[in-house]
Amino acid sequence: MLLTMFIRLAARYPSFFSAGSPLSPVGGSVAPRPFGESLVKFIPAIGESDFRALREARAGYIDKTDFIVQVLADPSKVVLFPRPRRFGKTLNLSALGYFLRKSDEDLTPLFEGLAVVRDPKAMAHFQKYPTVFLTFKDVKASSFAAALIGIREQVVEAYLEHRYLLDGGTLDATTARRFQRVLDGEVSGDELQYSLKWLSRALFEHHKKGVVILIDEYDTPIQSGYLNGFFDEVVLFFRNFMSAALKDNNALFKGVLTGILRVSKENMFSGLNNIEVYSIMSPRYATSFGFTEDEVASMIDPDRLQEVRSWYNGYLFGGQVIYNPWSILNYVNKGALAPYWVNTSSNELIERLATRQGMGLSAMSAALLNGETIDVPIDDNVVLRDIDQQPNALWNFLLFSGYLKLASLVLHEGRYTGALCIPNKEVQIVYEDMFRHWLEKAVPNRDMLNDLVQALLDGNAPKVQKFVERILLTVMSFQDPAGKEPEKLYHGLVLWLLVHLEPHYQVLSNRESGYGRADVLMIPKTPGRPGAVMELKVPFGNETHEKALEKAAKQVRDRKYAVQVAQTGASPVREYAMAFDGKQVWVKLLE
Repeated sequence: MLLTMFIRLAARYPSFFSAGSPLSPVGGSVAPRPFGESLVKFIPAIGESDFRALREARAGYIDKTDFIVQVLADPSKVVLFPRPRRFGKTLNLSALGYFLRKSDEDLTPLFEGLAVVRDPKAMAHFQKYPTVFLTFKDVKASSFAAALIGIREQVVEAYLEHRYLLDGGTLDATTARRFQRVLDGEVSGDELQYSLKWLSRALFEHHKKGVVILIDEYDTPIQSGYLNGFFDEVVLFFRNFMSAALKDNNALFKGVLTGILRVSKENMFSGLNNIEVYSIMSPRYATSFGFTEDEVASMIDPDRLQEVRSWYNGYLFGGQVIYNPWSILNYVNKGALAPYWVNTSSNELIERLATRQGMGLSAMSAALLNGETIDVPIDDNVVLRDIDQQPNALWNFLLFSGYLKLASLVLHEGRYTGALCIPNKEVQIVYEDMFRHWLEKAVPNRDMLNDLVQALLDGNAPKVQKFVERILLTVMSFQDPAGKEPEKLYHGLVLWLLVHLEPHYQVLSNRESGYGRADVLMIPKTPGRPGAVMELKVPFGNETHEKALEKAAKQVRDRKYAVQVAQTGASPVREYAMAFDGKQVWVKLLE
């Protein structure tokens, strides 16, 4: 299972609305572009997440304003949308903000030709509410003190936007004094927890209208806290910050939050029993983030759809097939298939968690890299503390952050079990790069790997044994053996050794061959080259390595493991029995 993993290493937006209704500057006329115009006129504004800036620039825009319709029709006062990064969360929240924000300026041109203007109930709310927008997407701090500075900056920006409140004469003395202290940077960290509530009360006092609070990427500081050792402090801060503003706040009309994770079991939302969470499993809002199949098909050359699908498709949100919007927009812009999404941020948290869990030695990791699914209990209440110790928590984290796909979901006796898999080629690159990085750290001597592979293909068992023993010494010091399942380490080791065979060989692990499952198959992609079959054993109990080798050899021959390799045109096919015990290895070539 595991073996194939390493060997594979070697060997914002649904319905497509033209270019998004090209706009004259706000206040000018609007001429929506017809549906049938050429795709070359669709010019994405890569990285632009401000709705107004995007529309005024006449950039390509996929109409997601039905999201606004749904939010306004939602009976929940506070809603949270956990979605992977770069799936259009900020742009959607920005559009919602411009739609609801009370202003003397008529922003109707921004929305002409879009879905929301065709809904009379939604339009009844247009530009009616004082609105506060906060984003914590850039609060990636190395300490709690630094995180507070980043949070304070966002709060001060929100206060500055509404500084007119101090000139209106409508605020009571206490509220006005607090407002000024926030602007002057005089509030302590403890007081900062209540600053959002103070601002909402001030806005309500002035406008006599419920306030809209929009918080984008709320969990970025929390992930930084987990990585840098101030997790408890930042969770406590946000628990009080959120509860004060979003729970039992009579000034609140609607609160909308986005993030990557829902971390309610961290006591993050312990005081917020009025929040409704719509995760990727919810059918509601399923197409609000990401592109649907039809939308992508209308944006690209039909002849390229299949390869685009394999690179960027694979997500299933609420039963709907969803494409990664960031990657699709970059593909439309550049016309090349490339890993756009995986290169937009650090995978530090993913790599750290995966290393601690020993994913490199995991049979489940091998199954994923083989294109298979793994069955995992699903819980959208991701508990960061648990990820270090509980494998299921890790798989759930990878699912909700976009590194795995929910292929299917089964509900049994109140518990969900999901079949998870890697969604597409782009994400597969993340895993391959991660395991390749581990390989380079564990076995930095590339010549040793080359010599081992050559010995395998030459049928030189003594040399294979010699090189494997030398590498075992290195690997054993790099990563501890896999507890009571040492064969995992050896399977992983073999995969590491064969990693650089791509693109000349396909290496399979625990795949059907002949009458059973061989541990490792090395299949040349060019007929006439040598291939190899390997069966690995760990002596059981008082069993000797000779007996383990004998069992492995018998299994290879009796179950005809070489059949699949030979049928590909490999010649000759080397058959190996291998026995591992601690840092010792014995290799036998079957004659």
